[in-house]
Amino acid sequence: MSIPGVGNRLNVSVQAPLSVMREFQQFLARGNVIDLAVGVIIGAAFGKIVTSLVSDVLMPPIGLLIGGINFDQFKLVLRAADPANKKPEVAIGYGAFFDTAFQFLIVAVVVFFIVKLVNGLRREEAAEPTPPPAPTTTEVLLGEIRDLLKAR
Repeated sequence: MSIPGVGNRLNVSVQAPLSVMREFQQFLARGNVIDLAVGVIIGAAFGKIVTSLVSDVLMPPIGLLIGGINFDQFKLVLRAADPANKKPEVAIGYGAFFDTAFQFLIVAVVVFFIVKLVNGLRREEAAEPTPPPAPTTTEVLLGEIRDLLKAR
């Protein structure tokens, strides 16, 4: 038993997800998506390295220079903790913010120098003169014909 008008809709509703899946597969097959994925993964790993560099290597000596202070513990307490009523402390952690801002500056400087290096390499490639393209077979044959006509 078929219901008039429903058969078409069922056919379209089954084909639509297949079409979307096929289109998504073609999208993933492009090189740009793979390059982007690799870049995101490397960027995440680089972010972890920078976080460790700032938190574990750079900030402790800076804290020692300014009196043995840990930047992560700088905070402005808005409401102290109340253990009797089980209310946690409410504070603005500006030390952690400074730590994160410092991490951002390091990443920004590194990215700046990477972009500067890549742009420099591109300029060098553009500055190198490209050799003229080899003549086509038609041009070679026309040149031979011209030389033969001159020789007569």
